[in-house]
Amino acid sequence: METTQTTTQQDSLLERLFAHGHLLKTGVDGVYGRGGEMHDIIEAVDNYITRFGRDGDTEVMMFPPVMSRASVMKNGYMSSFPHLLGSIHAFTGNQQAYGAMMEDINSCCEWGHHLSMSDVVLTPAACYPIYPTLTGNLPEFGRLIEVASYCFRHEPSQDPARMQSFRMHEFVRVGAPEVVQAWREGWIERAQQFLQNLGLTLHVTPANDPFFGAGGRLLKANQKDQGLKFELVVQINPNDQDQGTAVISCNYHQDHFTSKYEIMTHDGQLAHTSCIGFGVERIVLALLATHGMKSSEWPAEVRKELWP
Repeated sequence: METTQTTTQQDSLLERLFAHGHLLKTGVDGVYGRGGEMHDIIEAVDNYITRFGRDGDTEVMMFPPVMSRASVMKNGYMSSFPHLLGSIHAFTGNQQAYGAMMEDINSCCEWGHHLSMSDVVLTPAACYPIYPTLTGNLPEFGRLIEVASYCFRHEPSQDPARMQSFRMHEFVRVGAPEVVQAWREGWIERAQQFLQNLGLTLHVTPANDPFFGAGGRLLKANQKDQGLKFELVVQINPNDQDQGTAVISCNYHQDHFTSKYEIMTHDGQLAHTSCIGFGVERIVLALLATHGMKSSEWPAEVRKELWP
């Protein structure tokens, strides 16, 4: 009964987003076009993240929404999240193979087996392409990097807060363990102020990633027990019976990435990393759900933050 109620409420929010032209239907759950006002709000939130989070020593790296398949294999994503990865396949056959493929297509038969795996996959997290670029010794005080990208995770849903294709904006700290931990702890407080400035009510909760399979249960427990992941959660569907939706994630990776890419501190010790991830569309949905479907009618103090 609760599941049906929640689904109905999510559908209601989704239909309101469609009705106001914020989201555009594509025929695939979790994959939407954006209307003009939605696009403007997304851009405003994205720019606000930069203004709020970028420090004087922040480096900027931007990557396309695809990345090296070899790197995804190296960083362990496939072993932990095989159910979420989007792999890009392409036709590489000759004329005879083309004919066989078109025969299957024209007969409405399955034709995916005619395609071959390419060297790229859809980017699952904006920070992933950064780590292969950092191999070697870091500067004395480490590095602080800002990155943003469209990301993809294969989890079709009619909940508008769980899109398959979405924008992620991150700040990544790389350096000595104590420096990285302190930076992450500071951002747990800092991110709360970010959301409060936008008039959003939130709570902070320990969390875990959706690791796959039986072994994933242990990884989830360890992640929570060690306090490696905290999420800032906002109620996007006001009447939902659940605990809300994570819109910002504060993650401490320890040496997960640095050990794989041989990223060292300036004095030759294994570095650690942390990232602060902003779910751009989720923040926008929280704003629409909280302040109304017309951004022109939002509170003046919120509009001033987004459109200074």
